[in-house]
Formats: sequence, C-alpha cells, structure tokens
Amino acid sequence: MAASQTLDNALETLVEITTSTLGAERGTIFLNDENSKELYSRVAQGNFRREIRIMNTKGVAGWVFSHKEGAIIHDAYKDDRFDKSVDMRTGYRTKSILCAPLKTVGGEVIGVSQILNKIVGKFNEDDLEILEAMTKQAAIAIQGNIIVEQIEKTRKQELEFMDIVSQVSSELELGPLLERIIGTVTKMLNAERSTLFINDEKTSELYTEVAEGVGKSVIKFPNHMGIAGNVFTTGQSLNIPHAYADLRFNPGFDRSTGYFTRSMLCTPVVNKEGKRIGVCQVLNKREGPFTDEDQKRLAAFTSQISMAIENAKLFNDVQNEKNYSLGMLSSMSNGVITVDEVGKIVTCNPAGLNILKIGKLKEIIGKEIKELFTGTNAWLVEKIQRKEVQDVEDDDDDEESKKEQEEETFMDVELDLGGETVSANISVLPLLGSESESLGSLIMVEDISSEKRMKSTMSRYMDPGLADKLLDESENDIMGGKESIGTVLFSDVRSFTTLTESLGATGTVSLLNEYFTVMVDCITEEGGMLDKFIGDAIMAIFGTPVSHDDDPDRGVRAAIKMMEELYILNDARTKAGQIAIDHGMGLNTDTIVSGNIGSPKRMDYTVIGDGVNLAARLESACKQYGVRIIISEYTFEELKATYRTREIDKVIVKGKTQPVSIFEVLDYHNKNTFPNMIEVLGNFNNGVEYYKDGRWDDAKKLFQEGLKGNPDDLCSKMYVERCDYMKKNPPKGEWDGVWVMKTK
Repeated sequence: MAASQTLDNALETLVEITTSTLGAERGTIFLNDENSKELYSRVAQGNFRREIRIMNTKGVAGWVFSHKEGAIIHDAYKDDRFDKSVDMRTGYRTKSILCAPLKTVGGEVIGVSQILNKIVGKFNEDDLEILEAMTKQAAIAIQGNIIVEQIEKTRKQELEFMDIVSQVSSELELGPLLERIIGTVTKMLNAERSTLFINDEKTSELYTEVAEGVGKSVIKFPNHMGIAGNVFTTGQSLNIPHAYADLRFNPGFDRSTGYFTRSMLCTPVVNKEGKRIGVCQVLNKREGPFTDEDQKRLAAFTSQISMAIENAKLFNDVQNEKNYSLGMLSSMSNGVITVDEVGKIVTCNPAGLNILKIGKLKEIIGKEIKELFTGTNAWLVEKIQRKEVQDVEDDDDDEESKKEQEEETFMDVELDLGGETVSANISVLPLLGSESESLGSLIMVEDISSEKRMKSTMSRYMDPGLADKLLDESENDIMGGKESIGTVLFSDVRSFTTLTESLGATGTVSLLNEYFTVMVDCITEEGGMLDKFIGDAIMAIFGTPVSHDDDPDRGVRAAIKMMEELYILNDARTKAGQIAIDHGMGLNTDTIVSGNIGSPKRMDYTVIGDGVNLAARLESACKQYGVRIIISEYTFEELKATYRTREIDKVIVKGKTQPVSIFEVLDYHNKNTFPNMIEVLGNFNNGVEYYKDGRWDDAKKLFQEGLKGNPDDLCSKMYVERCDYMKKNPPKGEWDGVWVMKTK
C-alpha cells in the first residue's frame, strides 16, 4: 500500500488484497464526501467499474459508516439495511456482506470497506477482525493519498480558474461574453445549464439574450421576482437542492419548455464597488446537489468576471449609440453629407448617395467637396466654404449672433447631377465638437423632385413601401406577377349583421372607421401591407412586396396587438354605452402570387393562391373552436420567437384534401380573460392526446377538468361535445385524429 502512487492505485490494491484474503467474489471501497454527505466508490471489481454514490446514512455501507462499527450479513435480502437497487441496476446478486469502517489512527471514519459473497462458507468474526486490521493499516496511506489528491486538485482548479477568467475577460462584446461565461460555469460546476442575468437599471428588470437550452430568445422579468430576483435584491446566494420544494421557484418555465429543474445554485454578480449588476443561475448538477465548494467557486468566478461584464456593457452601449446614429442617418430620406475643416468629404448617408446619383460611398469619401459639386452646382461649394470661414471669424461673437448664423437654407434649388435635374431644398450647418469647436460643415439635401412628389401622393392611398416598389417597376412589371413566401392574415368582425341592425347606416360606418383605424395601425407597425377591406373583414400580407426574415412573427405579433387594442377599444366603447366588438383571425404562411391584377385603367395590387384561401378558412374556423387567433402549422413552424400556443386540432378544411395542424395563439390573454391558463392548457393538451388515440371518455374527463379552471374556454367545451359525438358515432376504419370541416 505504501508504494501506491495515487489514490486510485491505493484503493485498487486494498480491494484486491481484502477480497483475495477473505475468499470473496468482489469488494468495494467507499470514501466519504463531506461536501455532499455521500459515500462514493472509486474502484470496484468485476464488471461493475463505474462510480457508485449513496447517501452516507443509507444501505449497509451507510449504517456501518454512521455507526462506526462493522457488520456481518449472511442473507442480504433479509436485512432491512440492504439497498436492492444496485443489484437491480447491475444484474448482480448479493448474497452475503462483510463491511468494516475505514478508520484513521485518530479514530476518524473516512470510508467503508465492503466485501460481497464469500465463496466458501460464511463470513465470521475472524473475517471481520482481519478486514478491520487491514483497513486500519491501509487508512494511513489512503488518507495521505486523499490529502495529496485534494492539494493537486485545488492547485489544478486554481490554474484552470485563472486561465478561464483570463480567456473570458478578453471578450469585449456582451453577447459572446455571456455565452463564454455560462458555458464556462456549466462545465466548471458539472451542471446541465446556466444563465447569466444582467440588471437593466432603466426598467428594473433582469434580462438575458443567452440562456442554455432555450435558443436565442430574450428572457426578461422584474428584478425582484422568482429565485433570481430574490438573490439579486438580498445579495445572498441560494443553494436549492430540491427546486420544486421551494415556494419561490416558478415551475411555469419548466412546463412551457418540457425541462425538469432538480437543483439550483444562484449567486449575485457584484462589481468592485459592491454594486449588484446581475445574477448567475446554474441548474441541475449532474452528480447530486450543489455543494458549498461549488457555491464558493461560483462566487469567486463571478467576482472575477464582473469587471469584464461591465466593460462589455459599456462597449455594447457605445456600439448601440454608434449604430443608432448610423441607423438614424441610414433611415433618413434626406441626404446628409459631412465635410471637414479643409473641405474634404467625411461621410454621406445612403439617401445622399441616391439623391446625388453616386454608386458607392468610396467614390467620394476623402475627396474635396468642390469635386462633387462642379459646373452649375459650384455655387454650393462657395456657400459651404464661406460658411466655414464665417464660423472661424465668428468664434468671438456673442451667442445671439452665432444663432443667427448657425444655418443657411436654400429652398427649391436645382442640381445638375449626371445629366438629370434634381429639385432640392439644401441646408448648410456648422458641425461642432463637444466643446463647440468647429469640425467642419453638415449639408442636408431634401429631394423634392416630381418623382418624390408623386410617391408622396401615392402613399396617401397605399403602403409607402408598395408605392416605392411600384414606381420603380416598368409597365410590364406592374402588370405582371411575382411568386414569393408570405404570411396572410384574415380578420373578420363577429355578428356584424346584428351590429348593423342596431347601429344603422351612419353608426355602422362610424364603427368600421374607428375599428379599421386601430387595426390597420397594428398591421403597418409590424411592416405588414393592408391588401384590402372586404366589408367588415381585413386582409393583410406580411412578406410582400417587401420581405423580412421574420414575417411569420410579424404577422403573429400584429394579430396579438390587434386583440390587445380591441380590448382597449371595447373598454372605451362600453364606458360610453356603446356595443362591444369581437373578431377572429386566421394566419397562414405559404407560397403566394402577388401582383397588380386588372386592366391598365384599373388595377388592384393583391395576392392570390391556396395559401390565401387557407388563411381565410382558419379565420372562419375561429367561430367553431371558440377562439380568436388560429395559425396553421406552416406559420407555427416558421416562428422564431416563443409564443403561448396550443395545438387545437388537425383538420381538412373545406375544398382541401390534405390535413393541416392548427394552433391557437393565447398571448393576448391575462389572468382575467383566461384564468388558470397553465392548468387548463395542461388538461387540454393531454385531452387532445387521448382524443387522437380514440379514448373519448378519458379525453372528455380532462376537457371537463380544464373547464373547472376556466368555464369560458369554448374550445374545451367544443371537445366535450365532440367526444360525445365520436362515442356515439365512432369513426369507420382506423382513426387518424383528423377532423373534416364541412363548412367554410
């Protein structure tokens, strides 16, 4: 034993000697882990080679450890202390057990030696004395090896720790930094997932854009809510071995993602001034609960990387400000050109390049302004140069005089640009530094040419983006069509005939104008195009003529906003003694054909195709299912963000032959409009599974249970009635769970 170089060698040697000496089949040495209060094996004979961990009070080994005395068991399965689960996992049959505590010279029990199945005869007191004597001698070497291993482990961890901190701290961008941090924490603590929440002082929210297991979605919540909020507000770390036993834990996230949280370790992130700037949360240690050592390591790590986080936040803020400024310039319809003190061009925004008929920015950057405005445009150079000289001469003037000379504007002037005449309003302003020092001049050019005036006029009658696109196309293009992927939204007012009867003609027109104004704003705010009004219905498109990479999300967000705004509108109408409005919406994403359909004398820009028809069918289906927003599986599969949805059916709509799964979007609901949502949706989802399996009674019970939580859930009511119908009229042949709709 003394010659053994490592702890593993020492344990393996002891197992071989004791097993051979006592004539047994196999043996195991369990060492005590003081942090986790577990006994763990590092060496086992036979096929069972992986590490075993048990509580140091459980089983025969736990009894021997806690009582500090040996045990002889002739029939393991008749002894209440024996844990049969290990045999069940390994397939090994334990018959007899000889177990002795592993004691040091000072009498401290550091583990247990367990010998199984004596080959000849039975274990006796002599065997126990031999085992105790051997373990007592071996304990000296084992304890020494444990100390050496712990020292080496600590030293290795410290070196790794400093290396990790150095690597992580080198990252400047906040997103990649957070990814590095949580990846490092997860690996360092041998956990399943980690999240680093940053405190937003403006909104008093904890947020993260990087969380393992949930993709790139942004998570935000008030900085006093939940376990993370408790840690942030108190500044105290929390080590929770059983998450569901803690009342502060919110199981809703587990339900929505299908993840199961067992244990949690949460610690505040504090900067060098002692200010809390965030919270680091680690989930599910792979081997038992998180230990005190884990808590100390996490606290030390977050302390070291807090400065890197603040630097990244500062860098992120600077980049955001820069991007905001660039974005603002890029989004301006007016051209903006900046010139330095010696008359060289420094910047020009995209609108400026377009107005001045310049192909690429690099063609003019660094050139003198007089090279840009030549010939009949040279008068502008004189104005700019005179302005710069004037700014220098006026440095000592009073403030009132400076204000009068700040800006010079030239209205409705003509510029000769590449053979084209552009009508423009031009302003020349001084460009000043943070201490009012002159940096040059800023030139703003507003295009007021006939094309722009025409676009302005057309934009009164259609979406501005569509007006731009149509004016840029040739006559043949305008009359032609284009195939693209788009998301179609249909909305229709419920019981409109009843409304018109009670309101009359004037009241109906007033109601529709008020309703359409609110709804169209929701659509255009998300970049959608209003296709047409069809009586009291709305048809809108997301993805044409201008497409985005998240058009399905834009459509769903618009639908949610339309419901939220409808609640606000109805609240105002109810208070005024007017009739409330209700509507349903259907959304589908598919290939559509868009173009101007008609004759040269009268054209309508619209979209057609099967995808459009399905969206209309889904809007009608809202009545049957008692819901307000239905999306097809084709829209659902393309969503990038996470929404609160439930799959309500798989149907074949009228006029189609292929089934399609349909989903309800519920994000517009609150606890008053849909009480007990989590419980109701849980029962509903399970009920639908039973329904698909043809278990009508089981499904009906779950739908009825859901109705107890929300009696107004019309979709659950519909399924109760459908289960009764299906039970009385069982499907012919094999049931595939598909419902065929007979009406549009």
